[in-house]
Amino acid sequence: MAETDTETDTTTDTGTAGQWLPKGFRGAEQGWPELHRIPHPPRRLPLLGDVLGVDRRTPVQDSLRFARQLGPVFRRKAFGKEFVFVWGARIAADIADESRFAKHVGLGIANLRPVAGDGLFTAYNHEPNWQLAHDVLAPAFGREAMEGYHPMMLAVAERLTDHWDREQAAGRAVDVPGDMTKLTLETIARTGFGHDFGSFERDRLHPFVTAMVGTLTYAQRLNSVPSPLAPFLLRAASRRNTADIALLNRTVDDLVQARRRSGGGDGDLLGRMLDTAHPETGERLSPENVRHQVITFLVAGHETTSGALSFALHYLSRHPDVAARARAEVDRVWGDSPAPGYDQVAKLRYVRRVLDESLRLWPTAPAYAREARQDTVLAGEHPMRRGAWALVLTPMLHRDPEVWGADAEEFDPDRFDAKAVRGRAPHTFKPFGTGARACIGRQFALHEATLVLGLLLRRYDLRSDPDYRLRVTERLTLMPEGLRLHLERRPAPAPAAPVTVPEGPVSAPRCPVHGMGD
Repeated sequence: MAETDTETDTTTDTGTAGQWLPKGFRGAEQGWPELHRIPHPPRRLPLLGDVLGVDRRTPVQDSLRFARQLGPVFRRKAFGKEFVFVWGARIAADIADESRFAKHVGLGIANLRPVAGDGLFTAYNHEPNWQLAHDVLAPAFGREAMEGYHPMMLAVAERLTDHWDREQAAGRAVDVPGDMTKLTLETIARTGFGHDFGSFERDRLHPFVTAMVGTLTYAQRLNSVPSPLAPFLLRAASRRNTADIALLNRTVDDLVQARRRSGGGDGDLLGRMLDTAHPETGERLSPENVRHQVITFLVAGHETTSGALSFALHYLSRHPDVAARARAEVDRVWGDSPAPGYDQVAKLRYVRRVLDESLRLWPTAPAYAREARQDTVLAGEHPMRRGAWALVLTPMLHRDPEVWGADAEEFDPDRFDAKAVRGRAPHTFKPFGTGARACIGRQFALHEATLVLGLLLRRYDLRSDPDYRLRVTERLTLMPEGLRLHLERRPAPAPAAPVTVPEGPVSAPRCPVHGMGD
């Protein structure tokens, strides 16, 4: 069943001031009867709110700073609207209760609806296309489908290593975020839609990526501008956003039309969107919804994974002991096999811990919103009316010292060894959201990222610039800014001794959402 509807309206107000907020938007004033009990930053200004000492370009990092000062439930006010943030382990576990809470399409996500419509990520709970698309597309992320994607992931990774080999031979540092964006865009385009953007043959990012970054950045800017002034302050940005959306739509429409002419697809995402009916109702996705879903997967299917890989490579370059341990595992498990098989990726358990720890410190989707299905009391302390919502601040949840220890700010992949995971409270690691509407493609992303890290560790030693300091850029998602690495080619590994594998089936890749309370 789809989640219960608690949104007021799915449309956008067309009034001069209101067009910049979703129609029916509810601030915390309407949904939290005892809002006065929730702390807020000091030095609040009349009308403007909590704007002193903040940067409109880094709202997540500003919120992390306030979270440390104010505790696991706090509020921020901007231009007359109150927002409630939560992050404590006890509160996160309570708000994950699917019988009382559901996904809330918050402002940042709602601002993407002009381009993604009722796609899986941006659909309101009561819109029927969410359940229809979920049921039609879920088999595309099962084991059989994933095994089919694996060779294509390897082929795209080879294009990355060819590019990095050339850069290394020329003595140039590699642009990690840029190259990871090319990699993950090509991977989702080829595996999901049979399309090649030619990213590694271009000197600049593909126009689709430029337009995508533009729409994400614009959606975030809308949150930091007072609604009545937005039409004036963002006039030029709005025109650029309209052009970006048009380019995204044209790109996707051309891709879909090419598939309709050629047929094929062998059960990939686009083939399922065009040809598969719901197994029970017989319904099919409408042409408009197919466009929304393709844009959703092309954007969400590469933007977050490229950030996760970039952060992981940053930490590996700064922690040579971790990199050596991960590399030794790759050499031991994969041996001299030129192309690891699908099942060999799941055996890179320490590499996976590196990825999980990177996602803990910098979850590339840094928040998720939850709303009350009915009147309730959050964690036994804070009354909420039906439809009231809060934003779970994931990076702060992942830094809760009561869960992760006094060294929660430090990078330590052993936090994710099996014993540590079993000993942790549920709902404390949420890089993919929570509940029925958690990321449908999480296993795809985890397999791709683990495979790529293994391939890069086996081929290169990673050398960071000693003067580089991690800076995080925000465009609804998170990405390290200006990260460049120097590479040293490693000799091809000698044939490894046989690896003793316990009898019985190999476990599937461990999902950090499953087994943590969902």
